[in-house]
Amino acid sequence: MASHAPLEFDVVIVGSGAAGLTCALNLAKTMKVAVLSKGDISAGSTSWAQGGIAAVLEPGDTFESHIADTMIAGAGLNDRDVVEFVVENAPAAIERLAELGVPFNPGDTLSERWHLTREGGHSARRIVHVDDATGWAVQDALERAAAANENITLLPDLIAIDLITERHVETKGASRACRGIYALRRGKRRVERILGRATVLASGGASRVYLYSTNPDGSTGDGIAMAWRAGCRVANMEFNQFHPTCLYHPAVRNFLITEAMRGEGAYLRLPERNETTGEVTAGERFMVRFDDRMELAPRDIVARAIDHEMKRLGLEHVFLDARHLGAEFVEGHFPTITNRLRQLGIDPATQPIPVVPAAHYSCGGVMVDKAGRADLPRLYAIGEVSMSGLHGANRMASNSLLECLVYGQSSAEDILAADLPAAGAESVRPWDESRVTDSDEMVVVSHNWAELRRFMWDYVGIVRTDKRLDRAEHRLKLLSREIADYYGNFRITADLIELRNLVTVAEMIIKSSKLRRESRGLHYNADVPDAMPVAADTVLSWKAFR
Repeated sequence: MASHAPLEFDVVIVGSGAAGLTCALNLAKTMKVAVLSKGDISAGSTSWAQGGIAAVLEPGDTFESHIADTMIAGAGLNDRDVVEFVVENAPAAIERLAELGVPFNPGDTLSERWHLTREGGHSARRIVHVDDATGWAVQDALERAAAANENITLLPDLIAIDLITERHVETKGASRACRGIYALRRGKRRVERILGRATVLASGGASRVYLYSTNPDGSTGDGIAMAWRAGCRVANMEFNQFHPTCLYHPAVRNFLITEAMRGEGAYLRLPERNETTGEVTAGERFMVRFDDRMELAPRDIVARAIDHEMKRLGLEHVFLDARHLGAEFVEGHFPTITNRLRQLGIDPATQPIPVVPAAHYSCGGVMVDKAGRADLPRLYAIGEVSMSGLHGANRMASNSLLECLVYGQSSAEDILAADLPAAGAESVRPWDESRVTDSDEMVVVSHNWAELRRFMWDYVGIVRTDKRLDRAEHRLKLLSREIADYYGNFRITADLIELRNLVTVAEMIIKSSKLRRESRGLHYNADVPDAMPVAADTVLSWKAFR
């Protein structure tokens, strides 16, 4: 692999989902923008989002109610100023999507512009949606607009390796700043220098650090790890959201059953086996024993309840039961899910759906302000890669796409208003691989990947203990040394880049989990089950990390 002449743009955006494309469309009014994707432009998490986008759109609903719901779900760790900022900008963000052609479901009456549903943690119906495939509709509209814009260059099949900073330039005494990225062009095995006056990380979260996840394969924490290696602070990595209802099926490991199904009245039930026939049916509703809101409790409570019942009774799954809603309702409101389940031999109109919790969303990430600015000058982080203060200790349903839209806009506005110098292409060093060789043992990568995801699931999952965290830390130290040695001696591949980043992210999750001496939101440690009187962020920095 040889490094070629650098590609230069005004802004480089890493990630092609809702956050990255929203930012790009706003920047492209006056700037040349590159949008990178690890695979196909549509391959990120946005396309997978089923539920919808939260916004105050119904008469009688209020900003204050949406803010209060978000703060309650976040277990008091949210930054209220940020929550107000996002919630108050939500209706305008929805309008911009409608103008781009997102076909939100119309209301049931002439007085209702759009159909609004309700999801866990919300006290009102405020989720605007496109059936049960909102993310795909949003991604499609943003992609079409970006592809039609001559100032936006879409660059698929490029996987970012590291940020380019002052450490990678020939100029002595260069100022501390981000100048772009090094990226591996998949297929051609070539490392590119992609330079910009500003760089935006919109690369998503890190849920693939766990064995079971609802996320696409690319959710490997790349942006978080790159920003960390460049000296940025990272916060609240212990808060990993496990979606309560991922389909349990031998042929499909990451199919999500939307929160909206429970929002519309589906029940969670325990499996019951008929001792005579051996038939397994849906039995007792169990959420009533865990929370007054039952199935509409926030995700951390529901996921923990399911995990408790599965461990208590030795179950492989529980059931999500929508049969009482009626076939017409289920088929009409959840057509994508219904069609997919029927392909797998499950009819949700007449059969309960077997479900298990799975890693779903990273509430922690790169620390940013309301403009998406990270600690490194000329670096921004938006969407799931960031820790903005919106979600606190637990993300409330349908606030994630909203965050992408609002911060995509605010970061673009900040970049447009800034007086940014050129990246200085002439002084950026090419990628150096003069001292490495091709690996003849790729099994090391695949084996370590599997080992990492397994012990993270077993020891750093929904319910944690001090002993489990110690075990995970011990195994990770061995793994980290092995991967660092491998990375330093062999040419990089896409799998090696992702494994390196997952090891970095796992280290931060474990460190943050050990530092938090309480249980709050998504972080539950059975050895310290109570919450501290005052909520505080877990902030990691290079100075204090080692």
